[in-house]
Amino acid sequence: MDYFLQTIGSINDESRLKILNFIRANGEVSVCDIENTFDMIQSRTSRHLKILKEGGFLKVDRRGRWAYYSIRSPLDAFRQSILDEISYLNLKLPPPSKCKTTSSKRNNL
Repeated sequence: MDYFLQTIGSINDESRLKILNFIRANGEVSVCDIENTFDMIQSRTSRHLKILKEGGFLKVDRRGRWAYYSIRSPLDAFRQSILDEISYLNLKLPPPSKCKTTSSKRNNL
């Protein structure tokens, strides 16, 4: 029962649905990419990502000071069916707005 409630609770917000759909469409993205794309402050972005991770949808890969999120793989059938249903909602997503990581900035110097 807790598994079900935590999963359903994690998608009980339009912003989280959009973030999930964005990550699904763009693969691995940084917190900064999500902040820029959705014009969302860091604390709110991190909270949404934490809830989605606890809901079993996301995995995080920390590299230095950057955190990158992607859809957890493999997903169980229940969560996969939820992702499939979200894709049918035709949520309008803004175009990706990528951040410049430290290594990208060094390459541009």
